[in-house]
Amino acid sequence: MWKPISRAQLPADTVELARFLIGGCLVRNSIEGVTTGRIVETEAYPIGDSASHAFKGPVPRAQAMFLNLGHAYVYLIYGSSYCVNVVSEQAEIGAAVLIRALEPLAGIEIMTARRRGARRIDLARGPGRLTAAMAIDSTFNGLDLCAAGPLFLSEHENAAATVKRSCRIGLTRNADARLRFYEAGSAFLSGPKYLSP
Repeated sequence: MWKPISRAQLPADTVELARFLIGGCLVRNSIEGVTTGRIVETEAYPIGDSASHAFKGPVPRAQAMFLNLGHAYVYLIYGSSYCVNVVSEQAEIGAAVLIRALEPLAGIEIMTARRRGARRIDLARGPGRLTAAMAIDSTFNGLDLCAAGPLFLSEHENAAATVKRSCRIGLTRNADARLRFYEAGSAFLSGPKYLSP
């Protein structure tokens, strides 16, 4: 059914990876069952980006960003929500792609229960909602997303018709960089609508 994507299929370049991931799938295996979402929105945090957690080097919080391409970097924001990223480039470089939104595909009932009855359109629209719906927390930090396990990337599900880009959301540093990628016309995108024409 759902099979992990091979690392060789992933572009190592951070910006290319952010675009490539649109239309791919994130799969979560748990005791409750399988939940799957199609990636419709990402943000790139490339080498030398002052908004990146890797900008100051491999500090304890960001050590997973310095793993090899295709690993997970998961961190807590606002003391209550997690964000899941796909590490890019090669080991010891320090860059990643944030997965911002999913279109729920499978296990929607499980996701709905985790998100306390949220509508399908709101289940994974935004990085914190996404991780809550998929039950992703800090225990997944450093996990290989190209290997079968509790969380992995799978091949594309109906490739996006049009991928567009905009500035990233909610940043103060390097805020104007056009490093957000999204599927045009998707109803599952996060952020203000004017950012996703």
